[in-house]
Amino acid sequence: MISEARVEAAIETIPVPRHIVLVRVTHWIIVLSVVGLLVSGIGILVGHPRLYWGETGSLATASLIDLPIPLIIGPSVWYRPYHFFFAWILVLTGLTYMAGSFITHHFRKDLLPAKADLRWNRMLGVALEHLAWKRPDADAASTYNVVQRLTYLAVVFGLFPAFLWTGLGMSFGMTSVFPILATALGGHQSARTLHFVCVVLLLLFVMVHILMIYLAGFWRTVRAMITGYVPQGGRVR
Repeated sequence: MISEARVEAAIETIPVPRHIVLVRVTHWIIVLSVVGLLVSGIGILVGHPRLYWGETGSLATASLIDLPIPLIIGPSVWYRPYHFFFAWILVLTGLTYMAGSFITHHFRKDLLPAKADLRWNRMLGVALEHLAWKRPDADAASTYNVVQRLTYLAVVFGLFPAFLWTGLGMSFGMTSVFPILATALGGHQSARTLHFVCVVLLLLFVMVHILMIYLAGFWRTVRAMITGYVPQGGRVR
């Protein structure tokens, strides 16, 4: 007879579908483009590490925030083309992800939470499970919980559109044709400040995301995003 231990060991090796091809490919392209944007963005920011509110701002005017980083004149000019290059990669990849997700019903099947899950006690319970790091069952290992779904939806439909809008709002070429891109935000410098706020929010999301991956099992989680599968007994969330 087959022992219960062998049965459980066999179940551990059964692959469970986790990520479709569209999600995996766009995920890694977005990761690379975001890294490129962060590096080039820092290179631009050190050229003038001060934030303002309104239409104009300079070293001769009062700032809203003085960032605690050194001012280095020169590098920003060289980093701007790279920043625009990675920005277009991010935009095109994001649009591909969104269009493909509607076509494949990825949003509806994997990210749209059920009405029953939108209750506060349900969301609080899921959040507490994350804090206590309770091992999920086999079904939970192959799907997103309500907190993850709401967070990813907020990033896709809230944070990234805000990145695009504030980025275009800083472009004098775009605002010369569509001035509302800047005026609706309070001016070009306001768009720059809000763009920086979006960066901070994205970094917070990335740090929490990486922490959760580490706690869940880093290589197991990364393998799932590469191959699309995770063992049924995995600790991926």
